[in-house]
Amino acid sequence: MTRVLIPTGALGLVYDRAALARGVASGPDIIAVDGGSTDSGPAYLGRGVSKYSRATTKAEWRDLMLARAEAGVQLVIGTAGTCGADSVVDWLYEITCELARELGQKVRVTRLYSGQNPQKIAEDFAAGRISGLPAAPGIDTDTIRACTNIVALAGVEQVQAALATGADIVIAGRTTDTAIIAALPLAQGCHPGGAWHGAKIGECGALATTNPASGTIQIDFDETGFTVEPLGAIARATPYTVSAHMLYENSDPFLLHEPGGILDVTGARYEALDGRRVRVEGSVWRPGPYTVKLEGARIAGYQTVSLTLLRDRRYVAEARAWTEQVAARARADVAARMGLGDTDYTIELRLIGVDATLGRMETGGALPSEIGVLAIATAPTEAQAGEIGKILNPYLLHHALTEEEPMPTFAFPFSPAEMNRGALYEFCLHHVLTLDAPMDAFRLVTDEVGHG
Repeated sequence: MTRVLIPTGALGLVYDRAALARGVASGPDIIAVDGGSTDSGPAYLGRGVSKYSRATTKAEWRDLMLARAEAGVQLVIGTAGTCGADSVVDWLYEITCELARELGQKVRVTRLYSGQNPQKIAEDFAAGRISGLPAAPGIDTDTIRACTNIVALAGVEQVQAALATGADIVIAGRTTDTAIIAALPLAQGCHPGGAWHGAKIGECGALATTNPASGTIQIDFDETGFTVEPLGAIARATPYTVSAHMLYENSDPFLLHEPGGILDVTGARYEALDGRRVRVEGSVWRPGPYTVKLEGARIAGYQTVSLTLLRDRRYVAEARAWTEQVAARARADVAARMGLGDTDYTIELRLIGVDATLGRMETGGALPSEIGVLAIATAPTEAQAGEIGKILNPYLLHHALTEEEPMPTFAFPFSPAEMNRGALYEFCLHHVLTLDAPMDAFRLVTDEVGHG
């Protein structure tokens, strides 16, 4: 039996310290935690930075390092620093070194790097080693070379290689969410289908329980399946909460694609052992060609944003027409004064409080008492985006619906009204790379840090 303690769905999200203490007291074989995802968009990968605060990350990582030392087991984090780029692996390594010194710990730390050289990936593409997943964007070698960061998603083989270094702590770059949980149970001979399925259920901590915010769960893997047990005081796992998790971040409730194969849970059986624990058996692992998913981000332009508030009843009622007039006048000015064509840039005016989230898909009817108008200017350079933002400024502040009426004044909540957002990034890879051997696209570095 292999017991995996999962403190939280992602480092930085906050978790229940009392539940973690109960998990440590239960004698885990490893502590595994995820560090991020693509949920918050491409900017973090494009820039190679974490979306979570350093202070929060350090505080939570500190407690996990203490828990590791008390339990006397390995601690592994996957997709460190939100996106798993090499720069954020090093960022968390620096935090680890600081904490080791502060806690008086001497620890062996292995870094598993997932970053890829764009030139090498472009050569792999030209050699036919890269293929698109469903709905993947069209790419060429120039697209790949333009990426500021490319990562490959490590599977269990790479995590097992990192654990095999004897590290106390493994800081992994981009991994699949399941790999860090399934790696040790598979290495110790647990049921392959059960190991992958349990890892999927545990990927987000207590999300597959009745109290997701409690964060901490443990999963026992063995020769026939796995048992899920939440560690929060009032959290419960039920056959419903556990089985439903196959649909989380996965469009198929029965199949899950991973490096080197597919998890098939069509025949899985979910049994409530008591009011808190669920037993699962019957899952199947189907081996296949060894590929790893690639994620890449590149700069798609630069943005300046501005926000104005409409509260006058007539302007609220005519907000759509007002924004269309503002955009038209600004576009005319951009063409005349900056010489940019319509396809060189974009201006968006989103009505916050009306349909800013869904656009034309919005079904709501009643108008609010005020509307926020978010103006977004996107252009090839930061200077051009800033210029367009300033061209929009007087219209956003004073544009009247008709020529024969007093000039209105609307409300800017900020001064200056224009905010440069810097580079705008986009994901441009949704592809897989075929490898001859799992470590071909990854590398390991091991160091001893701190004081003991």
